[in-house]
Amino acid sequence: MKVVVQRVKEGSVTVNGNTVASIGRGYVILLGIRSGDSKQDALFLAEKCSGLRVFEDQNGKMNLSLNEVDGSVLVVSQFTLYGDVQRGNRPSFTDAARPAEAEPLYDIFVNRMKELLDPSRVKTGIFKAMMDVHIVNDGPVTILIESK
Repeated sequence: MKVVVQRVKEGSVTVNGNTVASIGRGYVILLGIRSGDSKQDALFLAEKCSGLRVFEDQNGKMNLSLNEVDGSVLVVSQFTLYGDVQRGNRPSFTDAARPAEAEPLYDIFVNRMKELLDPSRVKTGIFKAMMDVHIVNDGPVTILIESK
């Protein structure tokens, strides 16, 4: 399982022209789930993301977490994080978990984030939907974290 964590000034998800979720300061987290990932992977990454210290303190050092800046999270499922282009130019997604395997792990990740932060500060896109994701990067600061 892997996440791309982007520190943002704002983020939102639109499906069929309707905004389904939006946040201000915080993280947009793109979550990729690989076939064979487990509940432990989802819990590990949720705890890493919630505790990540990439907001500046009064000295300008990346030292503050989401809780310390009252930030929010927008989680977007992103199976394309497991696109493999080692052979050819068309990505292969054979490593990505199928929806029946991925969705429960996505839910575990989101629910753990809600426990670690506050349910009102954790928003999501719609699993399996074609989404327009609007991201205003802050910095930019982008961190890649993998569970394995």
